[in-house]
Amino acid sequence: MKVTSILQNKRPVVSFEFFPPKTDEGLKNLMETISSLKELSPSFVSMTYGAGGSTRAKTVELVSRIKHEIGLETVAHLTCVGHSQAELKTILTELQQRGVENILGLRGDPPKGQTTFVPAPDGFSHASQLVKFIRDHFPFCIGVAGYPEKHIESASLESDMNHLHEKVQAGGDFIVTQLFFDNAQYFSFSDRLKKMGVSVPVIAGIMPITDFEQIKRFASMCGASIPEALRVKMEGAGGDKSRVEQIGIDYATAQCVELLQKGIPGIHFYTLNKSHATREIFLALKKRGVVS
Repeated sequence: MKVTSILQNKRPVVSFEFFPPKTDEGLKNLMETISSLKELSPSFVSMTYGAGGSTRAKTVELVSRIKHEIGLETVAHLTCVGHSQAELKTILTELQQRGVENILGLRGDPPKGQTTFVPAPDGFSHASQLVKFIRDHFPFCIGVAGYPEKHIESASLESDMNHLHEKVQAGGDFIVTQLFFDNAQYFSFSDRLKKMGVSVPVIAGIMPITDFEQIKRFASMCGASIPEALRVKMEGAGGDKSRVEQIGIDYATAQCVELLQKGIPGIHFYTLNKSHATREIFLALKKRGVVS
């Protein structure tokens, strides 16, 4: 089922994001993790795509297996990195043949060791070009990424919002935000989109903190700020992993409750391939009656 149909049938949606593991053991563990989350009835599961297409085959295989073996709807990430238009068409054709109906169209980060994005020969430089290519050739439902605090490479917030507008105009059906820890950032972002005439659903990207040092690295890489009160709490945990995780679960739960009570279309959890924190938050949201 297309995410647009899911959004029409069920509000709010709750989805989980995973990345392809590097080993067979990791793959086995991931499939077990996703299977264990099926009982929570997530709206869909998305699978990331490695820089330079390094996980291309695994992404295609995993979204197909999750959809057909586990029975959960899937969204396959696809990036411009390292791919010509012919290669992109081959990947999209295979996904279509495997019954995948949803794509998250991204420019992608430069491969490791490179500081600037360089398009492949006959490839694309921007996500908007990839989105238009998909829309022109395939019937996929297309998601695009949004950055409440702007993309780290953008010269200004206005410029970044214009780029997002272009992605939606090119064929984006819904937006998934980058992680954020201050809900005011999401609401301000949504308001700016409405003023620009962008009306597609904006799903909030939430990353539960289970390792504060790791999250600080992620936040700096994607331009997300960490509120001072949260930072103080985390640093006060003194490196106690269980305390850090519980603070992270409580904080993300409070974030989600406020967002959902104010009527947002849904929550997208960046799980980092771990199920415990996501499960705890999801169950807390069910208990509060903000998700079904």
